[in-house]
Amino acid sequence: MKILVIGGTGTLGKAVIQELSADHEIVTAGKTRGDFQVDITDENSVKALFQSTGKVDAIIATTGSLRFGPLVEMTAAQFNIGLQNKLLGQVRIALIGQSFLNDGGSITLTSGIIADEPIRQGTNATTVNAAVEGFVRGAAIELPRGIRINVVSPTVVEESLKAYGPFFPGFEAAPAARVTKAYRRSVEGAQTGRVYKVW
Repeated sequence: MKILVIGGTGTLGKAVIQELSADHEIVTAGKTRGDFQVDITDENSVKALFQSTGKVDAIIATTGSLRFGPLVEMTAAQFNIGLQNKLLGQVRIALIGQSFLNDGGSITLTSGIIADEPIRQGTNATTVNAAVEGFVRGAAIELPRGIRINVVSPTVVEESLKAYGPFFPGFEAAPAARVTKAYRRSVEGAQTGRVYKVW
């Protein structure tokens, strides 16, 4: 199976590749590194990526920026960062990528625990993650040719605690290696429209 991992140079993306690379052909894409470079906020860049990779059997997105900060200080422009990047970036990957999937292929996006468990300074993340999950549920009933779409919703990843730990007081972290099992389930399984929670 040929799998495109967008965000494959990040902490979670690297773990996903490690989980799947023994059994599948992996192609990676990142903003500045990987087999291909892509800006998920730019439609032409995403189109160029898929034209370069050609047909694939699965697309995994483990990428997307969010805006963390106090709601009382946040501007609409700052809030728009998460909307344009993690939300519309992943939606863009799915909308364009569906045409480059072989019959019976799959798309796996990434949300996060904050969709269900809001945190201080995380309103943008809660909004975006919940919207990604809504998109997946809606898209699942319309995708043609047996194409499936799911989303993985992880808790904070152990390997990212140094950077994000202070935002998640009292949350139990999960090792990236455990989170990657949900991506395997999405790619190799039969379900669609699912939110795989790894908490």
